[in-house]
Amino acid sequence: MASIASIQLTSGPNIQANLLEVSKYLEEISKGKSALVVLPENFAFMPENDISFVKNAEVEGSGPIQEFISENAAKYKIWIIAGTIPIKTKNPNKVTSSTLVFDDKGQIVARYDKIHLFDVQLPHSDESYHESEVFEPGKDLKVIETPVGIIGLSICYDLRFPELFRLLHSSDVEIIVLPAAFTEQTGKVHWETLVRARAIENLCYMVTSCQDGYHITGRQTHGNSMIVNPWGQIMSKIASGSGFVESEINHKQLTSIREKFPVLEHITLVGDK
Repeated sequence: MASIASIQLTSGPNIQANLLEVSKYLEEISKGKSALVVLPENFAFMPENDISFVKNAEVEGSGPIQEFISENAAKYKIWIIAGTIPIKTKNPNKVTSSTLVFDDKGQIVARYDKIHLFDVQLPHSDESYHESEVFEPGKDLKVIETPVGIIGLSICYDLRFPELFRLLHSSDVEIIVLPAAFTEQTGKVHWETLVRARAIENLCYMVTSCQDGYHITGRQTHGNSMIVNPWGQIMSKIASGSGFVESEINHKQLTSIREKFPVLEHITLVGDK
């Protein structure tokens, strides 16, 4: 059975410091059985101001963050899902929040741009977020074959939109990967429920890779990176702090669950004849 790893970080505004921590975990993971590693949303930096995403944006295929990931993927002969990197757009004041997938040769083989942008005022709080001021939303879903299975890509706030995951299911995904920087306020009541629900609804693995703790902006993220199996059971989790989790992807079990419990074949839309 193939194994997958997920890293959890408390990233700050210093790109080099963040990448140094990532390299430490990649080296450790490379000594084990995992063929693919997932990195959190904004793994390379969590800036003091969102405009810094624009200032540090890269062109796809070029830039220090991508070069770092490419070199380490090739060095350790491991696939890396780098979520997320700010990528330049035609608008000089906007970027995309992009997950880039690197194969074990260090080549970019897939890209997913975050579709749902976090524009909210948190209830009972002074916290508000307006990602659309800096980020352009993506438009397309992305599914890719990897050594651990067929993976569908998603990012953070996407988690709240089950329609996106149902569309990924239509492409026969076996695993859905979700890098995140979920807020502590919403995460402590919604995070685990939503992650497990997406796994159960689609009878697939959910692999999340999260930011955790207090960041320079004063924002607190929820952590709780976890790998959930198609039956909704948590296979591995790191609640708080930096580190990583690993789990085997049991394709025989996944196939068995889908055959014996064929709810995905029973999907009926209202009005269908």
